[in-house]
Amino acid sequence: MTTLHYLPPVKPSAIALGTIFTHTASLGILAPIFGDTYHVARASNSKEEFVKSREAAGAAAAWGSSLVGSAIQAYGVAALINATGTLTYKGAACLGSLIFFATTAPSFISQMFTEKRPLDSVAVGAVSRVFETVGLSMFLIWWGTRTNPFD
Repeated sequence: MTTLHYLPPVKPSAIALGTIFTHTASLGILAPIFGDTYHVARASNSKEEFVKSREAAGAAAAWGSSLVGSAIQAYGVAALINATGTLTYKGAACLGSLIFFATTAPSFISQMFTEKRPLDSVAVGAVSRVFETVGLSMFLIWWGTRTNPFD
């Protein structure tokens, strides 16, 4: 008799390294926020003044929420890898592509055609999201996600 795992087990190190991988990829999107924060820090007269600034609070909130989101995404992708039985890089690339198409592609199409954003800014976001989906899937296959390698 088999049991259904509602939250599949994932190797903790895969979640930790996947979090770092995804968080690093998302920093490309957060770079303008941190750039503004850096300029405010240089213009501040003291550390205390900078810490109390609105830019510092915004950057800390963005960094923290990005880190938590990266951890959840790393677990989710690793759990999908385990649940689907994906074992190859080709399978990981396909799974990551499906995740990208399901979660991110609609917003990029909207940004290009409805919002008419510049193509270069849409492309930067798209490349970052491809790293966060396809790249993360392939990285996790390389590292390994299963708590028991004989599963």
